This record gives sequence, C-alpha cells and structure tokens, in this order.
Amino acid sequence: MSRLPEFIANHWILVTIFVVLLVLLVRSFLKDRLSGAKSVPVAEAVQLVNRENALVLDVRTEQEYDQGHILDSLNIPVGLLDQNIRQLGEDRDRPILLVCRSGQRSARAAQILKRHGFTRIYNLAGGMFAWEKENLPLHKGKKGKRKRA
Repeated sequence: MSRLPEFIANHWILVTIFVVLLVLLVRSFLKDRLSGAKSVPVAEAVQLVNRENALVLDVRTEQEYDQGHILDSLNIPVGLLDQNIRQLGEDRDRPILLVCRSGQRSARAAQILKRHGFTRIYNLAGGMFAWEKENLPLHKGKKGKRKRA
C-alpha cells in the first residue's frame, strides 16, 4: 500500500485511463437503472411490439416524426409528455417502447413514465438510428397516431 502513491506518480497516464474507463463502465451499467427503462436492441423491440402488443411511443418533435416513424407509433414530444400522459391509457403494465433519434430524449421520457406509475418501460437502444441501420420500414408524413397538444 505504501508503494501505491509511487506507482500512481510514475504511471499517471495509465491510472487516468483506468479511472475514465471505470467511470464509463459504471455510468453505462447505471444508465438503465436510473432512467427506469431497459434498453433493448432492435430485434427485441420488434418482438415486444409483435408478441406483447407494446405501445411504441415516439418522443421526437412533430417535424422529426413526419420525416419517418415506426408504423402505428404514437407521437408525443418528450416536453409535452407530462400533460398528455392520459393518451397512453390506464393500463400501467402494458409494455411501452420509447423511441427518439438516438436514445437521449427517451431516457428522460422513461423517468416521466416511471413517475406516473408505468412499470414496463423499454428504450429502443440507438433510437431511430438503429432502426434505420437495420433497414426496417419507416412511414413518412402524418399517418401515425400523433397526439397534438
């Protein structure tokens, strides 16, 4: 233990890299727990929709939604989610798949849903970027079930 300060002084770059990697690892591990949502890859998200009738909640802006969205998704921008929570129905145990562009806004939406008592919240890992990368269909225009505030 008495040689630890000497090691740190002699290998400060190595120690710094180790600490940064450790922080990133812990942050990644805690991300799902803190947001209240489980991140799921595209394949698992498709199964949730097809097998468990998950509600796809797109929390992007109206303009982003119109440029391409998942079929039958409900569009409520994350900033309007609190005041439009009734649009999600009364079943707090129905699986909800949150979708945004990359995953950041859906993490905020997950916290809102958790606060309102929803229990089965999933976040599409990688957001619409991941959906598009898998060449899955997108619907353009205003044909989805958009909630206008």
